[in-house]
Amino acid sequence: MIKSTRVLLALSTLSLLAACGTTDASGDPAPPGAAGDAAPAAPAPDSVYALSAMTLGGESVDLARYEGKVTLFVNVASRCGYTPQYAGLQKLHEELGGEGFAIVGVPSNDFGGQEPGSPSQIQAFCQENYGVTFDMLAKQGTKDGDSALFDRLAELSGERPGWNFCKFVVGPDGRSARFFSSRVAPDSPELAAAIQELGS
Repeated sequence: MIKSTRVLLALSTLSLLAACGTTDASGDPAPPGAAGDAAPAAPAPDSVYALSAMTLGGESVDLARYEGKVTLFVNVASRCGYTPQYAGLQKLHEELGGEGFAIVGVPSNDFGGQEPGSPSQIQAFCQENYGVTFDMLAKQGTKDGDSALFDRLAELSGERPGWNFCKFVVGPDGRSARFFSSRVAPDSPELAAAIQELGS
């Protein structure tokens, strides 16, 4: 429904431009990118989406790419009793991932030393054992001052991870977040309710 509405709006806009024409001050057709083609507004400074991070593959990425979506951030680990939750996260990604929802895994070795691997080892483990295709950031700490991402998530939710596989559901504007402990599974009703509520 969201996608079809956007397509109709885009077609309507193109029809109007074709009918009326777009000209500059001299009356000549205005070049692409001229006035009227404003760049998208940057996320608010206190938004999670105003931050940048490194991907597991070593590339810098602006979290603004998730703005407008409900995003589930999860601190993950490969050798934890909760590691099988990767399967549930991947299923959730397959069911809801797309225009309005995203999952971002954030490996951390903070709890029990249960994520000791290199980026390539973590990536191979996730793909070979759980077929993970959702986005993964580089390994980072979750404690106060260790990571701009977890500091911002703590500011918004009032909570920090106490173990692996804690979950933060972040709203589309990146300025609201709900925290869920490791014990809350990816298919739990309370997590689903938070995703729906923040996305409405």
